[in-house]
This record gives sequence, structure tokens and C-alpha cells, in this order.
Amino acid sequence: MKTLFEDEHLIAFDKPSGLLVAPDRWDKELENLMRWVHAHVGSDVFNVHRLDRDTSGIVLCAKTKLALDELCRQFETGAVEKEYLALVRGRPPAEEGEIAEPIAPDPNRPGRMKTLRSGKPALTRYAVEETFRAFSFLRLYPQTGRTHQLRVHLKHVGCPIVADPWYGDGRPLLLSEFKRGYKPARGDERPLLSRLALHAHRLTFAHPASGSATTIESPIPEDIALALKQLRKWAT
Repeated sequence: MKTLFEDEHLIAFDKPSGLLVAPDRWDKELENLMRWVHAHVGSDVFNVHRLDRDTSGIVLCAKTKLALDELCRQFETGAVEKEYLALVRGRPPAEEGEIAEPIAPDPNRPGRMKTLRSGKPALTRYAVEETFRAFSFLRLYPQTGRTHQLRVHLKHVGCPIVADPWYGDGRPLLLSEFKRGYKPARGDERPLLSRLALHAHRLTFAHPASGSATTIESPIPEDIALALKQLRKWAT
């Protein structure tokens, strides 16, 4: 597991897509990040926040109770600046803006969320980094921390995240979608990107011991970088 930052108070990991952060509620035997952390780093290390299983990127953990309490307070009060990267289908209504739509559990689909007037307030700010034919690459700044917030908000504005099986069509990104005349050399086409194209890229917070501004960054994963390279080449 790649470590992005470590001192005597904190440690941050670069979680791959497909790995749970904590044990699953229904299946405790599923592989998860914290099981690995407790086995290889220490049993007194605890995660401060979570990412969806299919989201890659930074997971911040605390080594002491004081650090855990202070960081949890910062997350709960919105003092932590969070930046995500997402490759989406379509294009937002403006080059930058915000999505302010309440979110609540979907009454018809257990475990999933949707925008509902009766839901809890949720706010996402976004900026368009690049546009392609039928796709956009976005920077996302969640101001609240609702379950599946970014995925739900992007669906709401007609820009579902690539390969999102819950809030999009789940289709992987294929080169044949945007490279005219492309046909795979052998058999079925191998997807450029088959997992949720959402990455927790940067966290900025006050260090729990010193109070100094601390920024941790996770580089763009290779699979998303490859998809962007092909889009820049064939879909600009």
C-alpha cells in the first residue's frame, strides 16, 4: 500500500479503486484497507474519513486519539478542503459553478442516494479542467460530506461519472467510442477505463499537533491518465 504522508501523528494512504476502507457491514471477510493497516502499521491507527469502494485516492488516518478527535472535528465542520478529479459523460452547464441539491436515501433502491427536497443540504463546487467530444474532466470541491454526494450531484446535472454502475449506465470507456474507424485487432475490445472514474486528489487541513496548513496529494492514477491521453489525442 503506497504511503503518501507520515509523521508521528498521521499517516495517509493512496487507496486503489475496488478496495473497501473499512469492513463491510454484511460481509466482514471482504478485503479492506484498515485490516491491512492494523496488520502492517499498528492496531491503534484509525481512519478519519472514508471513500467509496470504487473511488481511488487519499485516505487519512490518525495515530493518536488526540489527532483522531481533532481531524474528525475538522471533517465534520467542513474545515478540510477536499479536491476530487472525475471523468464524466457530457458537459456541465457552465465552466465552473456549484450544485446545491439536498440528498437523501433513495426509497426505491436500498443503499443508494438521490436528490430529494426532504434530504440533507449538500453542496458541490466544480470547475471544468478539460472538455472532449461527449466527455469532460472535472475538478470537484465537496463542501459537505453526504454519502455518494459527488456521484449523485453529477448525475443530477446530466454528467454521470464514467463507469458508475449506480448513478450512470456503468459502461466502461472504450476507444471505439471516440476514435473514428477504430476496430480492435483481436476479438472484444479492451476498455480504457472500466472502474468508477473518480479520484480523491488533494486534502488540505490544519495539522492536529502544530495547527499548520498541511496538504496531501495523490497523483492521477495510471488508468485515468491513460484515458485522458487517448481522449486528448482522438476526442478534442
